[in-house]
Amino acid sequence: MSSQPLSPHADRLLPTDPAVRAVARRIYESIADLPIISPHGHVDAALFVDDAAFPNPTTLFVAPDHYTTRLLHAQGIDLATLGVGRRDLSDVEARAAWRVFCANWPVFAGTPVQFWFEHEFATIFGITEAPSADNADALYDIIAARLTEPGFRPRALLARFGIELLATTDDPVDDLRAHRTLRDDPTFTGNVIPTFRPDRHLEASRPGWADGVDALAQASGIATDTYDGFVAALEDRRAFFRTHGAVTTDHSHLDAVMHRLPDAEAAALYDEARRGSISAAGAVAFRRHMLWQMARMATEDGLVMTLHHGVHRNHHAPTLERFGPDTGHDIPATVEWPDALREVLHDFGTHPRLTMVLFALDEDTWGREMATLAGFYPTIRIGSPWWFLDNPEAIRRWRASTSEIAGFTRYAGFIDDTRAFFSIPARHDMSRRLDAGFLAGLVAEHRISESVAMDTALLWTSTGPRKVFSL
Repeated sequence: MSSQPLSPHADRLLPTDPAVRAVARRIYESIADLPIISPHGHVDAALFVDDAAFPNPTTLFVAPDHYTTRLLHAQGIDLATLGVGRRDLSDVEARAAWRVFCANWPVFAGTPVQFWFEHEFATIFGITEAPSADNADALYDIIAARLTEPGFRPRALLARFGIELLATTDDPVDDLRAHRTLRDDPTFTGNVIPTFRPDRHLEASRPGWADGVDALAQASGIATDTYDGFVAALEDRRAFFRTHGAVTTDHSHLDAVMHRLPDAEAAALYDEARRGSISAAGAVAFRRHMLWQMARMATEDGLVMTLHHGVHRNHHAPTLERFGPDTGHDIPATVEWPDALREVLHDFGTHPRLTMVLFALDEDTWGREMATLAGFYPTIRIGSPWWFLDNPEAIRRWRASTSEIAGFTRYAGFIDDTRAFFSIPARHDMSRRLDAGFLAGLVAEHRISESVAMDTALLWTSTGPRKVFSL
């Protein structure tokens, strides 16, 4: 397939009606260059400690990005061919994987993946041709050459991208050495903070759970041979994360239920888990109890809870065994919020120090559940569409289904939720363009004034996230 021009349109994603587009363009221009606040993502903090050159285009754009590799895998391409799970690709292997990616460029047509890549290739690397089998090696050489330049090192790009805050996602036992090194480095001007992600320590039936609990004891210096010690160790690690700048805890389980058990029952389940005899039902009950405990702890230390529930993790066992988790085979599940959160909201729903941000892959919950909850409980905020729903049409549906019910002020801000560092500005740009188009439509219908639309765009992009996450 011959190469096509690559020139992202200045008005991409803005409304098609010329009059509305003009309003949207003004709104977008008012927020387009604001600093990026990224309170949830998966970029490794060590990237900025080492500040080493990125090794090659494949390792940067293809192999670690499950958004990309899952679509290619669906075409029958083996993930090994794409370098998934490899950190030591030779130039020959990296080029071969890149050729497969470029030859299959049409696979991404109409998806947000293509939008992000076009933004990255054109605005960061100055590439003017879309990838194809014909130009794969030429594009590889262009990108590889640029990656050797000082301006393409991680720290320089953090500043170039205008990323004011970047949060990583970290296990409670992590020593946060990279974050500490960045904090103490007078030459580092960025702000990279950790996020407390306790999922594996709350799922008592997960393989390796007991080893994780032992590691928690070692990290905290608190014995975890009892339930009380386990809870105390988690509290200690939360405090440790806070001293390193953390503002959030992140949680992702199959359901969102938070249900407190009597202390004796929780302790008995913990003892069963330590012995390796806990039942599947008992493990679920324990995890739901510990999520309630996470909310209770949040009322004391003020860490914001971000809830990414409703995912069938590692759906394809053979892929998990070959390549590990986060390799493109996590599948959305339905999630139910009102009953799941009823008990915790009864206990803490008006607590001034608790904030819970709800993210869902189940569109049916947006207006019916998330917006109505956020429209009453001061503790609840609406999270942006994420993962499979981080696409233009879903974002438009989400805005339409939540704004009229909860208003403009109950939104927590956009999250990019990405491991692909170079895609962060592209993802935030997509969000800002779609927000501008949505608000312009309301202006055109004379439902709000253009000045209110400008103020709202600023709220959604900057002032709102700062307030929600206490930045």
